[in-house]
Amino acid sequence: MAVATQSLEELCINSIRFLAVDAVEKAKSGHPGLPMGAAPMAFVLWDRFMRFNPKNPQWFNRDRFILSAGHGSMLQYALLYLTGYDSVSIEDIKQFRQWGSKTPGHPENFETPGVEVTTGPLGQGIANGVGLAIAEAHLAAKFNKPDAKIVDHYTYVILGDGCNMEGVSGEAASFAGHLGLGKLIALYDDNHISIDGSTDVAFTEDVSKRFESYGWHVLHVENGNTDLEAIAQAIAAAKAVTDKPTMIKVTTTIGYGSPNKANTAGIHGAALGGDEVALTRKNLGWEHEPFIIPEDVLNHTRKAVERGAGYEAEWSKTFADYKAKYPQEAAEFERYLNGTLPDGWEQVLPTYTPADKGLPTRKHSETCLNKLSAVLPELIGGSADLTHSNLTELKGKGDFQKGAYQNPNIHFGVREHAMGAICNGIALHGSGLIPYGATFLIFTDYMRAAIRLSALSQAGAIWVMTHDSIGQGEDGPTHQPIETLASLRAIPNLTVFRPADGNECSGAYKVAIERAKQNDPTLLAFTRQNVPNLAGTSVENVAKGGYTVVDCEGTPDIILIGTGSELSLCVTAAEKLTAEGKKVRVVSMPSTDLFDEQDAAYKESVLPKAVTKRLSVEAAASFGWHKYVGSEGDTVSIDRFGASAPGGVCMEKFGFSVDNVLAKAKALLG
Repeated sequence: MAVATQSLEELCINSIRFLAVDAVEKAKSGHPGLPMGAAPMAFVLWDRFMRFNPKNPQWFNRDRFILSAGHGSMLQYALLYLTGYDSVSIEDIKQFRQWGSKTPGHPENFETPGVEVTTGPLGQGIANGVGLAIAEAHLAAKFNKPDAKIVDHYTYVILGDGCNMEGVSGEAASFAGHLGLGKLIALYDDNHISIDGSTDVAFTEDVSKRFESYGWHVLHVENGNTDLEAIAQAIAAAKAVTDKPTMIKVTTTIGYGSPNKANTAGIHGAALGGDEVALTRKNLGWEHEPFIIPEDVLNHTRKAVERGAGYEAEWSKTFADYKAKYPQEAAEFERYLNGTLPDGWEQVLPTYTPADKGLPTRKHSETCLNKLSAVLPELIGGSADLTHSNLTELKGKGDFQKGAYQNPNIHFGVREHAMGAICNGIALHGSGLIPYGATFLIFTDYMRAAIRLSALSQAGAIWVMTHDSIGQGEDGPTHQPIETLASLRAIPNLTVFRPADGNECSGAYKVAIERAKQNDPTLLAFTRQNVPNLAGTSVENVAKGGYTVVDCEGTPDIILIGTGSELSLCVTAAEKLTAEGKKVRVVSMPSTDLFDEQDAAYKESVLPKAVTKRLSVEAAASFGWHKYVGSEGDTVSIDRFGASAPGGVCMEKFGFSVDNVLAKAKALLG
């Protein structure tokens, strides 16, 4: 094939292919096969349908694009470069997968403007896409008027066989079908190849029928390699269906154009090699040196810059008209987009004294959520089928359902993993929404990948976890978290709270809301059982992570450190030790993460190095606590699985009692 015989569109598509081939070849690392096969569908989507502004990647009303099959990241980087994004230059592409580059091995939203969400763990991207579509639908229902649509954009996803094998994609797709999210369009790169070879070895289901059963509109492009018009017709047909999401199965050849490696696992995750690159160039009539793109291609693809400016200008005029007609709604919408909080919002958070009735901290959480929703209408979320156990319903606000997208209460069903990924998508929509997702603390194991990605990709979600210990009781060890808190505290950029009473719950929510607006996630662990409201706890001091709630004159003989429901044990034990003439300090540690962020002087003021007798008390694993109690300290903890019995019995039998805290403290004091 000679270059002269190729149409301009073919040249554009081959430009995408060879940017991927050359970048992977130079890096000697990467996945060239997907970009080579998916280039036609991606080009048609970006060139003919998507509305975006390369010079303002954060323009609000842009269409969102997610490469769920994130291993094929060079597809997205090629598109960003060709369409004129400043975030990806040809030098960035040459530095694919290298230190400090804007073109990491998998797309990362915090590294590369134009990338909406971090993808790579398969299935997460399509589930994030459901969250983005929920955000669009919710905001459109809240703010659009019959004469002014200021929220009107699509979410497009390219996913592969691996995404469809992962369970999280099934959870999310099922939910999207239930909700009828008509502005969610997924293009399935149906190439029948995974790392192990042909998908026939493990994956023979009819994906189209599965999506049809979920309630999706399903189309099939039989020749995704060259039939550009069929791809375009399918996308247009998808946009015409407004009451359900669409999945377009696009059958392609992985590594299209490679004479010896196309349609094999060998091109999935490895460079072609010099000889095969030369043969592929010859086969596709590509006479250009590595990283050289024909001027005709750039002249065409860079028209996206002018188009994008026009799209944004048109939207800006629409919003100006909206603002003139609906100033109050426009002001609230702008507050959302700016990520600001209303003045005095935190004043709705309640405070407590010891005279107030003791309640489970999950009940205090319910109070906080409902108080906050009255002043923060951007709160949206719910539970994975545990609404009345997690106590996460926003009272009187209505359920988010098909035809009622303006309502904030989301019923995720028994889909913890999808819930996590969907909340991340809502947070990363960039519209100021604050999503929260709830389940039992033990079931974070079902959504750990999504929680980790919220921390990695700076998604300001709030994870509301209840039933936080062996105090869960009769449900037994399957439902009683032991090692869970320690493992969550190990995740960078995730702030974990275990508040002790009503004041600390209010303090935890104050920090969580503030961090959500800073694009950082938090996880709050709440009790099922009642806890007393304690003297000395403080809404403000929670932000320090650890602080003194009971103190003594002079240097303490011993420091007791408690969290959650065990803080009251420490306080009562301290009273008894003080009565026996001991000098005791009690420290509440609702968040080890925040305590670790404090300066050395503050940490020394709370846990002075001179006091080596320290005892931590938490109904969870001892792992991590030796950092705070030191080599001469001890823990009251549980390093085995729990048992099925009433919660109070479990706590007593496993040593979470005042008597045991006293015994351990006296043993340390000698």
